Formats: sequence, C-alpha cells, structure tokens
Amino acid sequence: MTLTATIEGIGFWAPGLPGWDAARAFACEGRLPEGAPARPSPQLLPPNERRRAPDTVAVALDVALAACAMAQRDARTLPSVFASMHGDLAITDYMCATLASDPAAVSPIRFHNSVHNAAAGYWTIGAGAMAPATAISAFDATFAQGLLEAVAQLAAGAEAVLLVGYDSASTGPLAQVSASQGLLGGALVLSRRDDGLRLALALADGEADPSAGPLARHAAGNAMAPMLPLFDALAAGHAGCRLKAGPGRILQVDLTND
Repeated sequence: MTLTATIEGIGFWAPGLPGWDAARAFACEGRLPEGAPARPSPQLLPPNERRRAPDTVAVALDVALAACAMAQRDARTLPSVFASMHGDLAITDYMCATLASDPAAVSPIRFHNSVHNAAAGYWTIGAGAMAPATAISAFDATFAQGLLEAVAQLAAGAEAVLLVGYDSASTGPLAQVSASQGLLGGALVLSRRDDGLRLALALADGEADPSAGPLARHAAGNAMAPMLPLFDALAAGHAGCRLKAGPGRILQVDLTND
C-alpha cells in the first residue's frame, strides 16, 4: 500500500544551520552562515517562557513555526505529530539524579517539562491549536513512524498535518546507553493537495540509506539523525530515500515535483 502527500512547508534547525534556507545552502554549497545563534528562539512564546523553555521545546516550536509560515497555513487549524526518540534526556537525567539524592528538591517546572509530549503541549497552548496533537517515539525509527502517522491522518480525512521531529543531547549516565549530541529539529506541513512537491510512502523489508549526505554528516550524532536522508534529498532535489522504519524494515520515500 502506498500513501501520498504534498509537502507544503519545511522547517529545519541544527547547530550552525538556523533554518531551511541555511540548510539548503550548506547541503548544496557547503557554506555555513556567519553568526548563527547557539539556540533557537521561537517567537511563539513570550520572552520569559522562551528563555525558560527546554532546548527540545525551543527547537520543536522553531521548526514548526517555520514550516507553517512556508506553507502559509494557520497553525491553529493543523493537527500535529511530534516525533522524538528521547524527549528531553537532560531533564530525565536531572529528575533521576534529584530523586536519588534529594526527592523533595525536584523542580515543579522541570517535572512539568519531563513528559514526552511537552513540546506538543507548548505548541498547542502557544499556537492556540485546538486540533489533535500526537507524540510518538519508536527508537531509531521514530521519524519514519511519525511520517507514517501524519500521512495516515491525511488518508483518514485531515486536510493538512504538521509533522515535527526533534531531539537534543543526552547527559549523565544516560548518555552511555542513549547517546545523542547537539540539537536537531525538522518539520513538514503535509497536505492532501495533488500538486507541488509530492511524496509517496511504502513500507518494505530492507536497510535504510547510509547517512552520507551533507546534512546527515553535519548532525550525525543526534538521535533524530535518521530523518536526515529525507532532508538531504529535499535539499538536493533527489528522487527519494529510504528511512529506517524498524528492525529490518524501511520506509521508501519517493519524491516528485508536479
């Protein structure tokens, strides 16, 4: 069975690449912009909330806003799928260490941000989105499964869906078993339109493409790096890619521009 969608908007953030235009320039020309910010600053949040938001929330909201802006879609109307392998491992490490040493000292704010759907919650509140929001994790197949979920929602009747993939660095003892480096986020606004940049998805047996593209090499250490073959293909105008969808399974992504 093949599922299809049109890509209306793209958002991207990685260290040194604070947007999709910068990512495309780097992928095609190897050029990094000067003076890139060290952290996303999503304008959806008030200044105080923006400063206090965890890195995972900041990057997820930043790329989500960028994708909606490119698509010229009202963020309030879009159902969303937030895909993250780990959620926020820095907060998880803090929670575990504090619970072991001084349980009464756990910060309510950090506890609030420790849930896996924290970014989805910030998004729905900040954007005023009343449409359903889904948070999904599937180890290194997380982005592929999130993409499948988003396109399945289109097939079930949604006009357009926002997909956001993101992960941050792991710290403490968790870094030894759940390695992740840096901060990475990517977003797509997908719709049922039958023109424009189209993708077709099909599950199959096999192995995912090696991470050989410029963006995949640039952010190879991040837990959300399995999404990067798709963003490399989009940046270079390639015909598609294969994403890891589970043990011995791939998601074949074919791209056409009508």
